Amino acid sequence: MAGSKEIRTKIKSVENTRKITKAMEMVAASKMRKAQDRMRASRPYAEKIRNVAAHLSLAHSEYKHPFLLKRDNVKNVGVIVVSSDKGLCGGLNTNVLRLTVNQMKSWEAEGKKLSVSAIGNKGFTFMNRVGANVKSHITGLGDVPHLDKLIGTIKVMLDAYTAGEIDQLHICYTKFINTMKQEPVMEQLLPLTAERLGTHPTTEKSEALSASAVVKSALEIGAAKGHWDYIYEPEAKPVIDQLMVRYIESLVYNAVSENMASEQSSRMVAMKSASDNAKNVIGELKLVYNKARQAAITKEISEIVGGAAAVA
Repeated sequence: MAGSKEIRTKIKSVENTRKITKAMEMVAASKMRKAQDRMRASRPYAEKIRNVAAHLSLAHSEYKHPFLLKRDNVKNVGVIVVSSDKGLCGGLNTNVLRLTVNQMKSWEAEGKKLSVSAIGNKGFTFMNRVGANVKSHITGLGDVPHLDKLIGTIKVMLDAYTAGEIDQLHICYTKFINTMKQEPVMEQLLPLTAERLGTHPTTEKSEALSASAVVKSALEIGAAKGHWDYIYEPEAKPVIDQLMVRYIESLVYNAVSENMASEQSSRMVAMKSASDNAKNVIGELKLVYNKARQAAITKEISEIVGGAAAVA
């Protein structure tokens, strides 16, 4: 059995660790609420531009954007991986990277070449470690996502798609379901399909689902009647080009916002679990310490009684 001094040192060490994890839990809880507010604030814009893009995909325009044209022979695939810059957030990054790697292996088995864009230090480090072809990356986003920082990373992949270097573009991130549940998902960004445009990516509220159903039915009716005609000023090409780029940027920004909210929720849960485990360890160590102390006292009493009996 370990000595009393050694056990006291362990108890003090675990208590200090518990103070750190408790503080990190409280900080993550505060950041989580702010991240969720930003995520919810970005959804109305994303939904509106999604509807406009959906209407545009069914319009009888003289100009069709390359993002709307499906490519029959897919040989090159691009993936945008969204992860966190910091750790201590449970299995958040592990799950999203596992999903990405499994899908990449499936594409490689089909003979497709892969290009990766990493958002977040964890994903960038991992992709370099596995030898992936990283075309662009950004790290150090902080706690608040800024679109102006993401545009450069996104533009590299969009330019590659426009130039024909990649035939499909996907994004992999962690979708926020609720505080206790976050789900890694992979979605196709390019080419844009009618199903992708008419489907809302989040399932937080039943209103969002019903709104998606209304949009989808409206799209089907509009497509049947052929009423999606627009008048462009000055002309169709610059308007559609700007709209499609903004649409993709809004999707990536929304994914980063979802991932940040998931990160703070996962970190809060992980730190709470660590604090609870530290509390249990402290209780067990104190029990061992008390047993060792009682054994030492019993031994001293036995020695005193034995010495007194020998003198007598």
